[in-house]
Amino acid sequence: MRSGAFVIGYDIAQPRRLQQVHRAMCKYAAPLEYSIFILVGNEEDKSRCMAEMAKLIEVGEDDVRCYPLPARGFQCRIGLTSLPEGIQWTGLPAAIA
Repeated sequence: MRSGAFVIGYDIAQPRRLQQVHRAMCKYAAPLEYSIFILVGNEEDKSRCMAEMAKLIEVGEDDVRCYPLPARGFQCRIGLTSLPEGIQWTGLPAAIA
C-alpha cells in the first residue's frame, strides 16, 4: 500500500472528550498545533485513526476532519515556530517524498 500524509484537525466541544481525542490522536500522528496533526502512513492507517476518533466524539457536537496532502506540493510556514530554537522542520518526512 502506498504511503502518504494526511492533515487531521478537530474541534471538540467538551473538555473531557477533547483530552481523550488528543491522547488518541497522539498514538497515530504528530501534533503540529494543539488540534492539528500530521499522519504519515497509508489509507489503512488513516482509516484506523478515523475509526477510533468516531468512537470518541459526539457527532452532533464535535468535528474531526482529515485532508490528504499532495506528495509534491507547495509547503510553506510563516510566523512563530512551535519548535525549540535551533531546530527547523523543513518539510514532510522522507517516507512520502
